[in-house]
Amino acid sequence: MATASIITTTLPPSPRRTYLTSFHKPCKPLTRTLTKPSPIPTTRVQYSSGSNVVNLHSAIQLVQLSPPTWESAVFSNLLIFLVGSPVLVTGLSVSGIVAAFLLGTLTWRGFGPSGFLLVAVYFVIGTAVTKVKMAQKEAQGVAEKGKGRRGPGSVIGSSAAGCVCALLSIYGVGGKSFTRLWELGFVASFCTKLSDTVSSEIGKAYGKTTYLVTTFKVVPRGTEGAVSVEGTVAGVLASILLASIGCLLGKIKVAEVVVCVLASQIANVGESVIGAVLQDKEGFKWLTNDAVNVINISLGSILAILIQQFLLQYWLP
Repeated sequence: MATASIITTTLPPSPRRTYLTSFHKPCKPLTRTLTKPSPIPTTRVQYSSGSNVVNLHSAIQLVQLSPPTWESAVFSNLLIFLVGSPVLVTGLSVSGIVAAFLLGTLTWRGFGPSGFLLVAVYFVIGTAVTKVKMAQKEAQGVAEKGKGRRGPGSVIGSSAAGCVCALLSIYGVGGKSFTRLWELGFVASFCTKLSDTVSSEIGKAYGKTTYLVTTFKVVPRGTEGAVSVEGTVAGVLASILLASIGCLLGKIKVAEVVVCVLASQIANVGESVIGAVLQDKEGFKWLTNDAVNVINISLGSILAILIQQFLLQYWLP
């Protein structure tokens, strides 16, 4: 037993313990490497930036999909009219701008930003063609008054049918099944008026020969009820252009582009007949250009709706 005790006491340290100690020392740098903080802030910044882009895109989609309100209509029109005032003053009088603001607000509320954009395109094209060869038109006495700047009567005469369609849409007259019809009537009314304006202004500027629509006798440019080949072709093209834009904006279907163009041309012929037969005649002094415009665009709007309902409802999906 004594011998065993001496062996236990004098036993040298275990080489395994020495090995383990030396093993842990080189592991420390490895441990520090593994626990070194990862570049989390950089990752978070990138994620936050991407998240902001996604949120902005979502916000834009929300605005586009949200139904327009009177508040958004008034605010949007104020902003657009302030930014676009240099353009507005070239085509409208001060009172005309006020009337256009009311029209724009009603349009935005009824048909949203896309409806407003359609009217804006109509205004820009209509103003541009009115300025074509203005000096020549003034010399011939056929130019629009005030250098082509339209007043409230002209604005109302150009938009009355569209405003009625907007109101019918706002108050849900006829239910959801009629919503598309009011949009169609809205687009058709402005196609009709733009076609009328372009054909008249281009005809007065470039028409070589103008004919009275009821008798086809040659008459001077600017005669009520007179038409020209140049003006008629330009008016048809303008109607096709605006109807196509309405289709791209989702207001009408592809087949309804044809409906709008057809209705606008029939209405314009009717307007020319009214001008030739009744306007400036005894007992019809009240039938001013603005009154004829209201009849014209109303006819175009109503015709488009009737054609869609009775001729296309079985072919359109």
